[in-house]
Amino acid sequence: MKKYTEQAKLSVVEDYCSGNAGHREVAHRHGVNASSLRKWIAAYQALGAAGLKSKRKKNYSPEFKLNVLQRMREEELSYRQVAALFDIRKSDIIGEWERRYDEGGLEALSRPPGSGLHKKMTNPIPSIQLESSDDEARTRDDLLVELSQLRMEIAYLKKLDALVQAKERAAQRKKRKS
Repeated sequence: MKKYTEQAKLSVVEDYCSGNAGHREVAHRHGVNASSLRKWIAAYQALGAAGLKSKRKKNYSPEFKLNVLQRMREEELSYRQVAALFDIRKSDIIGEWERRYDEGGLEALSRPPGSGLHKKMTNPIPSIQLESSDDEARTRDDLLVELSQLRMEIAYLKKLDALVQAKERAAQRKKRKS
């Protein structure tokens, strides 16, 4: 990906803000990606010229991530809009935060990416087959194993339901914007 100086970004954004052309035409005229231009415009509108400064990779606290997600949902903002509002370098990371939060709550936001909650959930749940269905004849260990299995199944279904609801919310947001 090509790096642009702050001055170059500012020049392109100011050209767009002059109102003489749309973002696609301005992007084509300056030889930049239209998606990048939209990000620059959003950052400029939210933070002024400071929003166009190059940023270093930053680690965000779980509380900050939760605050971002709550604001995004309350105000029905897109990833790009909330990234500009909170000065987050890459808007796509917010989608990752949202998915992780929906799967595992605040605890999932405090784990580093790829640390495994979603990986654990992709493994098939082993089914337990017990010979006797009579609860009185079953041992305590058998009952504890079954209880554990049922708890895992319930947790899996809750997470699946949260994912479905998140997709539905995203589809509704997309519908409203178009």
